[in-house]
Amino acid sequence: MLVKKYRDMLSRKSAIRELFDYGRQRAGVIGYENVFDYSIGNPSVPVPERFNRILADLALSGEDLRVHGYSPTLGIDIVRERIAADLQRRFGIPYTKDHIFMTTGAAGAIAHALRAVCDEGSEVVIFAPFFPEYIPYIEGAGCRVKKVRARTQDFQIDFEHFYEVLTPEVSAVLINSPNNPSGTVYSEETLKKLAGILTEKQKEFGHEIYLISDEPYREIMFREKKCPYTALYYDNTITCYSFSKSLSLPGERIGYVAVNPACEGSKLIVPMCGQISRFTGHNCPPSIIQLAVSECLDLTSDMSVYEKNADILYEELTSMGFECVRPDGTFYIFPKVPYGNADEFSRAAREFDILLVSGATFDAPEHIRLSYCIDTEKVERSIPSFRRLMDSYMKGKR
Repeated sequence: MLVKKYRDMLSRKSAIRELFDYGRQRAGVIGYENVFDYSIGNPSVPVPERFNRILADLALSGEDLRVHGYSPTLGIDIVRERIAADLQRRFGIPYTKDHIFMTTGAAGAIAHALRAVCDEGSEVVIFAPFFPEYIPYIEGAGCRVKKVRARTQDFQIDFEHFYEVLTPEVSAVLINSPNNPSGTVYSEETLKKLAGILTEKQKEFGHEIYLISDEPYREIMFREKKCPYTALYYDNTITCYSFSKSLSLPGERIGYVAVNPACEGSKLIVPMCGQISRFTGHNCPPSIIQLAVSECLDLTSDMSVYEKNADILYEELTSMGFECVRPDGTFYIFPKVPYGNADEFSRAAREFDILLVSGATFDAPEHIRLSYCIDTEKVERSIPSFRRLMDSYMKGKR
């Protein structure tokens, strides 16, 4: 018999992926250059040349067992050592390799972190707007989702509502900064307040509450801003990272878990992740990719195009009447649509071959997400289509 849980999920497929697939089909009809696809966050800037050279050198080194063989369960030791040293240098936290677990991207990191600190049936808090795959990640770990509503004026945390959902059943809080879909970075003030509340509630409830910090966009920051490092503000922090964005390597599926050394159980969590892998079939990312990224920790792709695209879209969309919080980073912008119906607006946009993701997907149904990791030339060409869309949409509302 087919398993009902997964069969039922077929009717709840990723809206982002379905829109992306529609865009590919539409491109086959009218040409890719004529589809303004803002649907999926697929990094568009080139991989750093140095990374490709290192990858080629590793492949041709003749050390096939080291490069192509199985890695240890927790990841390659020298890779873990290099990542720990890089984090210690950048953020001043005394990580060692024993605090690092190599994963298949941030998704794999989150999956392991949840299972390490959350018993089945416990609750995990997430803050809208949130990446929609958090829900299957959490439910797949046997936990229950608790949502905090979006504070849409600035996309910081709605602490009043957070207090309401923070019950003794909560084992973990999952945050994402810089944020997908809003592009907002949690401020130092926000993180300090969050840490204070969690510290207070740990004492009240008599058990740890772990903060799982999803940080794949940490390096994509605009206007010379810095992204506060969450683990500096709260001891029980587990950081989940991916090189998909910083090095434009989404298809390589490489990331890590970094356990704050001050975290309760810090000596056990990484070995536990190794055991969790036995149940999830994770079994370590490819050795050659682990080795290659470990030699590029001081490197990122040239991501200046994302800031340029963000500036263009912010100025143009606000001039058309959209309400919008200016992104601090990432490659997303999350404007509020006129009359507040994002599903309706995103459907209307298809008529102009503009593909936008409804904010309902992120639990913010009055907003739309644009992923602008496309060529600037295409962003600029899309603006007249946006103006025609707005004219048509607003006429239909009169």
